[in-house]
Amino acid sequence: MVYLEKSQPAPASLAEEKQKANGNYRKEDVVERLKNDFKNKCYLCELKAPTSINIEHFEPHKGDVDKKFNWNNLFLSCPHCNNTKGDKCDKILNCTKKADDVENRLKYIFRPFPIERIDIVALDDSAETQNTKELLLEIYNGTTPFKKLESANLRKQILDEISEFQQLLLDYFSDTVSAEKRQLLSSKICLHISRESAFTAFKRWIIKGTPKHNIEFGKFID
Repeated sequence: MVYLEKSQPAPASLAEEKQKANGNYRKEDVVERLKNDFKNKCYLCELKAPTSINIEHFEPHKGDVDKKFNWNNLFLSCPHCNNTKGDKCDKILNCTKKADDVENRLKYIFRPFPIERIDIVALDDSAETQNTKELLLEIYNGTTPFKKLESANLRKQILDEISEFQQLLLDYFSDTVSAEKRQLLSSKICLHISRESAFTAFKRWIIKGTPKHNIEFGKFID
């Protein structure tokens, strides 16, 4: 998870649909705004441009009309993450609240060998941080046979993305790379650590966790 600012005010259709007996919070203006705000990726796993998308209620509405149509409660997620989270997580970190500081309360570790494994480290003892850690571990590693298969497929995509990112870093810090090529590599690395990129949290922790990488690129992590 990375911080993603929610645009304001709410899409006009939400107030109109809230007044209806069978109102729809999935109107075109809502979908388009969520796509832009969440950079067209799942807010939990950070899969970019998922082929299937859910509009999730961050806090389960459980029939509460106010929560159901509350713009600040509508998030973009993939079905795997939405189904894993379900209604069981009432207290997790909110990536749209700057005060929740999601990028500095959880450390993301991707271990590629001998099989892909993901560790999430909680950096404080709050219930929200601990709950978010446990949810993310379920998302990335799975719990049931079906979810484990989905998680394995997700980790393969993370592996491809991280491999490309790390190759860019290796090339950038090579002693033989030209100044022109290094500048091009720098631009590509900065795109990878931007909020628009897939699996940004993993890439940012690669930068923050390596002193020479952090010296060179830490300043681009906003």
